[in-house]
Amino acid sequence: MPMIADHPQRFAIVNELHARPFPALEVPSTAVYLAIKQPEDAANRDRSRDMSHLLDLIARNGGAQPQPDATHFFGEMGRYHLKWESHTEFVTYSAFGKGVSARPFDPAEAIVFPEDWLTAAPGKRLCSVLIRVEPMPEDENEALAKLEDWFVGESLAVSKVVDGAAIVAGDFRIDPAGHMRFAVFVRPGTSERRIGRIVQRLCEVETYRAMSMLGLVRVRHLTARLNALDPRLSDLVTALDGTDRSPETMLHDLLAISAELESLSVKYTFRFGATAAYEAIVNQRIEVMRETRINGRQTFAEFMMRRYDPAMRTVKSAEGRLNRMAERATRAAELLRTRVDVDRSAQNQKLLESMDRRADVQLRLQRTVEGLSTVAISYYAINLASYAIYPVTEALNISKGMGTAILTPVVLIAVWLMVRRIRDHLD
Repeated sequence: MPMIADHPQRFAIVNELHARPFPALEVPSTAVYLAIKQPEDAANRDRSRDMSHLLDLIARNGGAQPQPDATHFFGEMGRYHLKWESHTEFVTYSAFGKGVSARPFDPAEAIVFPEDWLTAAPGKRLCSVLIRVEPMPEDENEALAKLEDWFVGESLAVSKVVDGAAIVAGDFRIDPAGHMRFAVFVRPGTSERRIGRIVQRLCEVETYRAMSMLGLVRVRHLTARLNALDPRLSDLVTALDGTDRSPETMLHDLLAISAELESLSVKYTFRFGATAAYEAIVNQRIEVMRETRINGRQTFAEFMMRRYDPAMRTVKSAEGRLNRMAERATRAAELLRTRVDVDRSAQNQKLLESMDRRADVQLRLQRTVEGLSTVAISYYAINLASYAIYPVTEALNISKGMGTAILTPVVLIAVWLMVRRIRDHLD
């Protein structure tokens, strides 16, 4: 039997599962991590500029080049291993080198990304991280003593991770050289792949934390606009049960408020969704590290709960407020529509009453006209009939005046009966 044909994307979607492997790191080693975000939104991002920037870096150091349409790359670059990834809104560069500098977190370690190359980046630096990987001392207190010297104790987060395979620490502060720093002390016997996963998780925590915090920056601008719109919407709803303002004026104001709310919703919906997604990734990355507390120190999860979660709740609160105001505007529109319908019904009722009065007047006028018509018709009928009976009255020796007098009531009654019959037939 002939083999069934494969879907054109079958191998591509399977290879995507294995396209971003974790690095394998020896002990000791140094990791330099960089995340760059273009100022434009994701829909307007020019990915070709990111690729050109990557090729420029590789050309400076030599090494294999990625495919033109690649979204990830891993290869040697001088004495470093370079990992590049293109994400929806940003690109990341990770350089892994053997050994550590004599001076902890020496800014010279970041020379792998030259200053002129950074200046030409198609975007802005979002994250810059130095990670120092050392063997764990036999006495854990020695490692904790180093951390006290390297980091700010007030914001230091430290914990054992991955079933005690390593101690990770960081204070989430940017040093004078512009880098955030993390330390990793690795227990002997830990595999290089596991070390690479730990380092990668730290980089991802910082990157997605920074990306999610962009939502907080945008929310501050949104809150200012909502604070301005909220009183206007409240005043408009309050005025719905009064007569101070006409429905046309309120409708114009409501349309302006609704249009601005809809514009804000379109503008911020993507950022709200992205912030929620990045927050979930941050929490998931911390969770998979399986932290264990050391000597009562705060863990990464506790640090995020105290410093990071309130910011995310602020973003969610702003999103909910925007949605609720949009719903209020919709309800106000319904109430205004109801008021307009009630006013229109009252106007229709007055119009019907006016039409009833006009119909009554017309009926009276019609009856008056009928009476006058009866007299007019009778007048002409009597004149015609008097000529018709004149020979008869002359033969009977009856004067013309007497004949007309006798004929008048007969004609009047006949005409009146005829007009009434016609009216009854029409009714």
